[in-house]
Amino acid sequence: MKGAVGLRCGWDPSPIDAQAKWVRLNVGGTVFLTTRQTLCREQKSFLCRLCQGEELQLDRDETGAYLIDRDPTYFGPILNFLRHGKLVLDKDMAEEGILEEAEFYNIGPLIRIIKDRLEEKDYTVTQVPPKHVYRVLQCQEEELTQMVSTMSDGWRFEQLVNIGSCYSYGNEDQTEFLCVVSKELYNSPSGVSSEPSHKAKVRPTSLYPFSYCL
Repeated sequence: MKGAVGLRCGWDPSPIDAQAKWVRLNVGGTVFLTTRQTLCREQKSFLCRLCQGEELQLDRDETGAYLIDRDPTYFGPILNFLRHGKLVLDKDMAEEGILEEAEFYNIGPLIRIIKDRLEEKDYTVTQVPPKHVYRVLQCQEEELTQMVSTMSDGWRFEQLVNIGSCYSYGNEDQTEFLCVVSKELYNSPSGVSSEPSHKAKVRPTSLYPFSYCL
């Protein structure tokens, strides 16, 4: 399925018995056909209890299918999970919707998978966005090429300013520039900054004695 996300559960589903009895389910007006063996993958689930003949006060439609008043859109992934132990979601499906249905049908392994995914997503969202560290370098015109070739470790150019000062070196005049460079400084939720240990490899004539963060 294009654009789908797959996750596999911990248990290893066995092949479906071709001789197993078939069960028809009418979920929110959509009919699903599956086997009793599939519905009983999770022994404590609502669907397994249904196959075991427990009194769940479910009506049947004119074809004999069990009537279940739930969203059929989210029942498909749940049924497939019981078939092969893998959660496959269309890119437009909300994990919260699958979780709600998994809790209704009481499918424990699927509930744990979705909750783990949602916790991981929440952790990513709560991470502090990176700061930008800026440094101002002063160099002469002939050193620009060398500076560009030696920048490393995440540093990049932001702005080059001609400060208009000229110095004579022999018979040549050299113009001076201010070069602004930056890199991202990541902060973990604990407040500890994360930055590579190596310094930027730059060799300007002089380095202004300040850095600042935004």
